[in-house]
Amino acid sequence: MKSSLAALFLIFSFSTFAQRPKSQVIPQGRFTPLYGIEKDQKDFEIKSFRLDTYPVTVLDFKRFLTSNPEWSKENIKSIYADKNYLTPKKSSNYSPVVYISWFAANAYCKSKQGRLPSTLEWEYVAAASETLSDASRSGPFVDKILAWYSRPESETIQTIGKEKANFYGIHDLHGLVWEWTGDFNSVIMTSDNRGDGDKQNGMFCGSGSIASRTKEDYAGFVRYSLRSSLQANYTLINLGFRCAYDL
Repeated sequence: MKSSLAALFLIFSFSTFAQRPKSQVIPQGRFTPLYGIEKDQKDFEIKSFRLDTYPVTVLDFKRFLTSNPEWSKENIKSIYADKNYLTPKKSSNYSPVVYISWFAANAYCKSKQGRLPSTLEWEYVAAASETLSDASRSGPFVDKILAWYSRPESETIQTIGKEKANFYGIHDLHGLVWEWTGDFNSVIMTSDNRGDGDKQNGMFCGSGSIASRTKEDYAGFVRYSLRSSLQANYTLINLGFRCAYDL
């Protein structure tokens, strides 16, 4: 009897995750990021795109490795990942995959006909609370994010989807893992970075003084600081990713 109930639970759990929407359409809009705004500039235009509803999970990446064994821990070249790549974690198949390099994350997204979101796109969506499209100046929202950032690092990665979706229907942008962006090593890109790859002058992390001026800025400052410390072959205990898709 117990084994039958366990089997039914596993089937139910799998079907529940399988039925979850894989991505959401993010509508076009305008956004003012913490950094990257030039003199007299107010915001950037964001073109509509799709974004994964959840971070890529352990199970997702296992499936990718089945057909792309060159990205396994045993086969990957050292130039593409450091020695901690795919270090085992206390997690379930439905936890975000971590210890992933930028190269591996990029390859995974390409295999899904997608790409890593730009920093601007990620920040645009991550600024949304459950009810507001831009809550970056909302005290309660900022306090919640700062509380997440101040928690001690855990050896166990929780499963996806435990937090409510934000305004755009996206889960787990905050509070679960950090996430790679396509242009992680520059502060911000131009409004149409997907097409032209043009980087505005002064956008690189080492090019000028960057500081957090108010409490509302601090959470974003932490994210930009982390990104600027990374190299593409780095892997971290709490660094995962999700994919974006052009429309």
